[in-house]
Amino acid sequence: MGERKNSVQYAALPYRLAATGPQVLLVTSRETRRWIIPKGWSKKNVAPHDMAAIEAFEEAGVRGKVKKKPVGDYIYDKRLEDGSVLACDVTVFPLEVSTELADWPERTQRERRWLSPAEALELISEPGLVPILKRLAGRWEA
Repeated sequence: MGERKNSVQYAALPYRLAATGPQVLLVTSRETRRWIIPKGWSKKNVAPHDMAAIEAFEEAGVRGKVKKKPVGDYIYDKRLEDGSVLACDVTVFPLEVSTELADWPERTQRERRWLSPAEALELISEPGLVPILKRLAGRWEA
Protein backbone atom coordinates (compact mmCIF):
# COMPACT_ATOMS: atom_id res chain seq x y z
CA MET A 1 0.00 0.00 0.00
CA GLY A 2 1.23 3.48 -0.85
CA GLU A 3 1.75 6.08 1.82
CA ARG A 4 -1.17 8.50 2.06
CA LYS A 5 -0.19 12.10 1.48
CA ASN A 6 -1.55 14.67 3.91
CA SER A 7 -3.64 17.56 2.64
CA VAL A 8 -1.85 20.91 2.43
CA GLN A 9 -2.96 24.15 4.05
CA TYR A 10 -1.33 27.55 4.37
CA ALA A 11 -1.65 29.69 7.48
CA ALA A 12 -0.94 33.27 8.44
CA LEU A 13 0.43 34.16 11.83
CA PRO A 14 -0.77 37.77 12.11
CA TYR A 15 1.34 39.88 14.45
CA ARG A 16 1.99 43.49 15.44
CA LEU A 17 4.54 45.23 17.60
CA ALA A 18 2.49 47.09 20.21
CA ALA A 19 3.77 49.49 22.88
CA THR A 20 3.58 46.63 25.40
CA GLY A 21 5.52 44.27 23.11
CA PRO A 22 4.71 41.86 20.30
CA GLN A 23 1.18 40.54 19.92
CA VAL A 24 -0.28 37.76 17.78
CA LEU A 25 -3.85 37.54 16.52
CA LEU A 26 -5.82 34.35 17.09
CA VAL A 27 -9.29 33.55 15.74
CA THR A 28 -11.83 30.95 16.77
CA SER A 29 -12.62 28.01 14.53
CA ARG A 30 -16.16 28.09 13.19
CA GLU A 31 -17.49 24.81 14.57
CA THR A 32 -15.65 24.10 17.83
CA ARG A 33 -14.66 27.69 18.76
CA ARG A 34 -11.08 26.61 19.46
CA TRP A 35 -8.37 29.30 19.22
CA ILE A 36 -6.37 28.91 16.00
CA ILE A 37 -4.57 30.96 13.37
CA PRO A 38 -6.18 31.76 9.98
CA LYS A 39 -5.52 29.02 7.42
CA GLY A 40 -6.95 27.48 4.31
CA TRP A 41 -6.47 25.05 1.45
CA SER A 42 -3.92 25.61 -1.26
CA LYS A 43 -5.30 26.96 -4.53
CA LYS A 44 -3.97 26.55 -8.03
CA ASN A 45 -2.01 29.59 -9.29
CA VAL A 46 -1.93 31.24 -5.84
CA ALA A 47 1.47 31.41 -4.12
CA PRO A 48 1.47 29.84 -0.63
CA HIS A 49 2.27 33.11 1.20
CA ASP A 50 -0.44 34.93 -0.78
CA MET A 51 -2.94 32.21 0.17
CA ALA A 52 -2.03 32.76 3.84
CA ALA A 53 -2.66 36.51 3.44
CA ILE A 54 -6.05 35.85 1.80
CA GLU A 55 -7.06 33.62 4.73
CA ALA A 56 -5.97 36.30 7.24
CA PHE A 57 -8.29 38.76 5.50
CA GLU A 58 -11.24 36.35 5.20
CA GLU A 59 -11.02 34.83 8.71
CA ALA A 60 -9.53 37.64 10.82
CA GLY A 61 -10.19 40.84 8.88
CA VAL A 62 -6.55 41.90 8.76
CA ARG A 63 -4.24 42.97 5.98
CA GLY A 64 -0.52 43.58 5.99
CA LYS A 65 2.85 42.47 4.73
CA VAL A 66 3.19 38.71 4.49
CA LYS A 67 6.68 37.20 4.38
CA LYS A 68 7.47 34.76 1.56
CA LYS A 69 9.60 32.64 3.90
CA PRO A 70 7.59 30.44 6.29
CA VAL A 71 8.34 30.43 10.02
CA GLY A 72 7.53 26.75 10.38
CA ASP A 73 5.05 24.02 9.71
CA TYR A 74 3.01 21.54 11.67
CA ILE A 75 0.48 18.75 11.23
CA TYR A 76 -3.02 18.72 12.70
CA ASP A 77 -6.15 16.64 12.33
CA LYS A 78 -9.03 18.51 10.71
CA ARG A 79 -12.47 17.20 11.57
CA LEU A 80 -14.67 17.19 8.47
CA GLU A 81 -18.42 17.75 8.33
CA ASP A 82 -19.09 14.00 8.00
CA GLY A 83 -17.17 13.37 11.24
CA SER A 84 -14.09 11.91 9.57
CA VAL A 85 -10.61 13.26 10.27
CA LEU A 86 -8.10 14.47 7.70
CA ALA A 87 -4.40 14.97 8.48
CA CYS A 88 -3.24 18.37 7.24
CA ASP A 89 0.27 19.72 6.71
CA VAL A 90 0.19 23.43 7.52
CA THR A 91 2.91 25.88 6.46
CA VAL A 92 2.89 29.09 8.53
CA PHE A 93 3.78 32.51 7.13
CA PRO A 94 4.23 35.59 9.36
CA LEU A 95 2.01 38.53 8.46
CA GLU A 96 2.80 41.96 9.90
CA VAL A 97 -0.62 43.56 10.30
CA SER A 98 -1.01 47.13 9.07
CA THR A 99 -4.82 47.28 8.76
CA GLU A 100 -7.52 45.81 11.00
CA LEU A 101 -10.96 45.96 9.43
CA ALA A 102 -14.24 46.39 11.33
CA ASP A 103 -16.04 44.31 8.73
CA TRP A 104 -14.71 41.19 6.97
CA PRO A 105 -16.11 38.06 5.27
CA GLU A 106 -16.23 35.74 8.33
CA ARG A 107 -16.88 38.41 11.00
CA THR A 108 -20.14 36.82 12.14
CA GLN A 109 -18.63 33.32 12.33
CA ARG A 110 -15.46 33.94 14.35
CA GLU A 111 -13.98 35.90 17.23
CA ARG A 112 -10.54 37.44 16.99
CA ARG A 113 -8.24 38.41 19.84
CA TRP A 114 -4.82 40.08 20.11
CA LEU A 115 -2.61 38.35 22.66
CA SER A 116 0.96 38.36 23.87
CA PRO A 117 2.87 35.28 22.66
CA ALA A 118 2.68 33.85 26.22
CA GLU A 119 -1.11 34.32 26.33
CA ALA A 120 -1.45 32.81 22.85
CA LEU A 121 0.53 29.75 23.96
CA GLU A 122 -2.01 29.16 26.75
CA LEU A 123 -5.04 29.43 24.44
CA ILE A 124 -3.85 27.86 21.18
CA SER A 125 -5.62 24.62 20.33
CA GLU A 126 -3.08 23.21 17.88
CA PRO A 127 -0.09 21.68 19.69
CA GLY A 128 2.05 21.86 16.54
CA LEU A 129 1.90 25.65 16.70
CA VAL A 130 3.48 25.80 20.15
CA PRO A 131 7.13 25.45 19.04
CA ILE A 132 6.60 28.03 16.28
CA LEU A 133 5.14 30.56 18.73
CA LYS A 134 7.89 29.86 21.28
CA ARG A 135 10.58 30.37 18.62
CA LEU A 136 9.03 33.68 17.51
CA ALA A 137 8.56 34.87 21.07
CA GLY A 138 12.25 34.18 21.72
CA ARG A 139 13.22 36.11 18.59
CA TRP A 140 11.09 39.10 19.64
CA GLU A 141 12.58 39.13 23.13
CA ALA A 142 16.17 38.97 21.86
